[in-house]
Amino acid sequence: MTDPAQTAVEEPVPPSGHPGLTTAQVAERVSRGEVNDVPVRSSRSTTEIVRANVFTRFNAIIGVLFLVILVVGPIQDGLFGFVIVANTAIGIIQELRAKKTLDSLAVIGESKPTVRRNGTAAAIPTGEIVLGDTIELGPGDKCVVDGEILEADGLEIDESLLTGEADPVLKKPGDKVMSGSFVVAGGGAFTATKVGREAYAAQLAEEASRFTLVHSELRTGISQILKYVTWMMVPTALGLIISQLVVQNHDWREAVRRVIGGIVPMVPEGLVLLTSVAFAIGVIRLGRKQCLVQELPAIEGLARVDVVCLDKTGTLTEGGMDVTELRPLSGADESYVHQVLGAIGQSDPRPNASLQAIIDAYPAADGWHSTEALPFSSARKYSGAALGGPDGEESTWLLGAPDVLLPDGDASLAEIDDLNAQGLRVLLLARTERGLDDPRVAQGVRPAALVILEQRLRPDAAETLGYFAEQDVAAKVISGDNAVSVGAVAGKLGMSGAENPVDARRLPSDRDEMAAVLEDGAVFGRVSPQQKRDMVAALQSRGHNVAMTGDGVNDVLALKDADIGVSMGSGSEATRAVAQIVLLNNSFSTLPSVVAEGRRVIGNITRVATLFLTKTVYSVLLAILVVCSQVPYPFLPRHLTLLSTLTIGVPAFFLALAPNKERAKPHFVRRVMRYSIPAGVIAGAATFVAYLLARHYYTGPGSLDAETSVATLTLFIVSMWVLAIIARPYTWWRIALVLAMAAGFLIVLVTPWLQTFFALKLVGTTMPWAAVGIAVVASAVLEVVWRWVGKRFPV
Repeated sequence: MTDPAQTAVEEPVPPSGHPGLTTAQVAERVSRGEVNDVPVRSSRSTTEIVRANVFTRFNAIIGVLFLVILVVGPIQDGLFGFVIVANTAIGIIQELRAKKTLDSLAVIGESKPTVRRNGTAAAIPTGEIVLGDTIELGPGDKCVVDGEILEADGLEIDESLLTGEADPVLKKPGDKVMSGSFVVAGGGAFTATKVGREAYAAQLAEEASRFTLVHSELRTGISQILKYVTWMMVPTALGLIISQLVVQNHDWREAVRRVIGGIVPMVPEGLVLLTSVAFAIGVIRLGRKQCLVQELPAIEGLARVDVVCLDKTGTLTEGGMDVTELRPLSGADESYVHQVLGAIGQSDPRPNASLQAIIDAYPAADGWHSTEALPFSSARKYSGAALGGPDGEESTWLLGAPDVLLPDGDASLAEIDDLNAQGLRVLLLARTERGLDDPRVAQGVRPAALVILEQRLRPDAAETLGYFAEQDVAAKVISGDNAVSVGAVAGKLGMSGAENPVDARRLPSDRDEMAAVLEDGAVFGRVSPQQKRDMVAALQSRGHNVAMTGDGVNDVLALKDADIGVSMGSGSEATRAVAQIVLLNNSFSTLPSVVAEGRRVIGNITRVATLFLTKTVYSVLLAILVVCSQVPYPFLPRHLTLLSTLTIGVPAFFLALAPNKERAKPHFVRRVMRYSIPAGVIAGAATFVAYLLARHYYTGPGSLDAETSVATLTLFIVSMWVLAIIARPYTWWRIALVLAMAAGFLIVLVTPWLQTFFALKLVGTTMPWAAVGIAVVASAVLEVVWRWVGKRFPV
C-alpha cells in the first residue's frame, strides 16, 4: 500500500512529539489486517439497492400472477409483468445514479485525520489508519478510533454523544479516548489501540459518529397505505377467485384471466418506485450544487421545517476576520500590547478565526515564549496563555469576551456596547494574577486593550434570509458572540427582529418559558453549547420542526438533536459527522435549493399517490360488486394495463419529477385518502353501472367483449378526469400531458391491430355514447365532491 504521507501535505512533528510508525511497521499491520476498515457509507450498497427494488411484497404477488398468465395465455394479458420489470429497472438505475453522486460527494467531504508516520504528520483517509498509529487532535476533530492519549495541551474532549455527559473531559497523557467523541478545546495526540469493528463507536453501530435516522412521513405513510391495501386485497381477491370460477365454470382459463385482471390493479406497484425515484433524482440535483445529503429523507425533512436556527459565524458571516483597531486601556503601552498579542497567537497551534486575525495583524516578537496555554472554549468564552518576556518577566493573560471577563457596571462596557451595535466583534486582552488552572482565573483581571475585529458578511446571506421570510420559515440566529453585535450583523442583512437581540444568559431555564421567549425573539447572543441544545428542544416542544445550521464544535449537540442538522463543508469534523446535510461549497444560499427539492418531492408524491390509490379503491369496489352480483369480471389484465399506463403510470412519472413550490403540509396519509377514496368509489360505481347496462343491451356471441369495451371506455374517461384534477394548476406541459394520454387511448380505439391486441372494439353507437354520458355525469359529480372534500375536511 502506498504511504499516504507521500501524497499529502507533510508537516514536521514537534521535537518533543512522538514520531509515529514507520512505513515498514504500517505495511506489517496492514498485512495482519489491523486496519480501520469499518465501512462508513453515505448510501446503500448496490446489493441492498437491487434487493430493495426487486424483492418486494407486491413484486412477489405480481410475479406469481404473471407466471400464471404465461400458462393460460395470451401474452398481451401479461403486459403488467413487463411493466413491473421496467419499473424495477428504472428504480434500480436511478438509485444507483444517486448512490454514485452520494459516494463521490462523500469522498470530497470525508474527514482526513492527521497521522504521524516516519517523523512527519500528514492527513490520510480514515480507512487507512492502522493499529498503533499516532493521531493528532485539535478543536473540532473527531476521534475516529479508540486510543490512549500520548500528548495533551489543555485537551478537552466531549464524550456526550457516547455517554450522555454534557461536560467536556480534560484529558492527560495515559487517559483513554473513545471513537465518536470530539475535541472542544486544546490539542494533543493519541495512539490507536482499537481500530475497525473493535472500536467503541463501531460496536455501537456507529450511532455516535453517524447521522441520526431522519423520520420520513412519506415513507411511513406509504408503508401504512400499503398495509391497508394488503388488508383489503386478501379477502377481496379470495372472493373474486371463488365467484369467477363459479360464473365461468365452463372456461377456467377465462376465469383465471379475469381474476388476475381484478387483482393486479389493486396493487399500487408504482407508488414505492416513484417515491424512491423522486428522492434519488433530488439527491442527484442537489449533488450538482455540492450539497451532500447523508440520508435521503433529509430532503423531505428540511422541506417540512418551520424554524431554522442559524449560527452566525460561518453561516451569516464568513470564517475569516480582520483586526480594524486596537484600543489600549488603563494607560497600557500599545507596542507592548502588540508583543503580548503576538506571543498569545504563537501559543496556540490551532487558532480559531478571531485569533488568526490577531496573528495576521501582530506577528510574534523575538524573545517571547509561552510556558502554558489555556485553549479557547465556547463554554468559557476566553482563552489564555502564561508568557515569558524578553527581559525574563513572566505574566499570565486572558483574551476573550469583555462582558464575560469584566464585572457588570464596568466603565468599558458602554464603549464596547457601542462597538457591538456597529456589528463589530470586540475581544478584551486582560492580565490576571491567578494561574491558568485556577477555576477563578477570570476574576479580578486588569484590562489592557480592546481588540476590534470586523466580520465578513456572506454576500448570499441576505437573499437566503429573505427567502425563508417569504416562505414563513422563522429564522433564529443563535450565537455565542455578544448579543448586540450579533443583532447588528443580522440587522445589516435585513433580518426582522434583529433590533431586539436577547442575551441568552438571561433566558429562563424552564422549557415552556424559554420556548415562549424563543418564539418571540429572532437574535440570541452569548449562547452556550448546552443552551443551543436546550433551545432546539424548547422549540420542538411547541410542535416546531427545527433545522440547525452550524460549522463549529459548539454546534454539535444542537445539530444532532435538531430535526435536521446542516453543516458547512469547511466546518469541524464533528459537525459534519452528525449533520444530515453537508453544504460542501460552504454556501448558505444552497439551503433554499434543498427546501425547494423537498417540497417538489412531497407535493408531487402526494399527487401521484392519489392517482395510485384511486385505482386501488375502484379495483377493490369493482371486485366486491362483481362478487355480490355473480357476473364475470368486466376486464382482462390487458385492459387495466392499458388504462393504468395512460391514466397513472406515464403521467405519474412526469408529475413526480415536475417543479413544485407548494409548502409542505403534514398528514400525508389523511390528505391522500380523503381524495382517493371518493374518487375511486365514483369511478368504480360509474364503470359498474355502464357494465350492467351493456350486459342488458348486448346478447349473443362476443357480447362479453362488447361489454368489456363499454366498461373500459367509461373507466378511462373518469380516470382521465381524475388525472386532469391532479394535474392542476395547469401549465402548457401539463395540458399537453393530459391530451397526449387521451390521444393514446383514441389511437388504440381506431387502429385495427391495436383493437385486436387489446380486445377493445366498441359495438354500435348506443352503448358507447351511453358510456360517455355516464362518465361525464360521474366526472361532474367527482368535481363537486372533490371541492366539497377540500372545504369539509381541511388538513
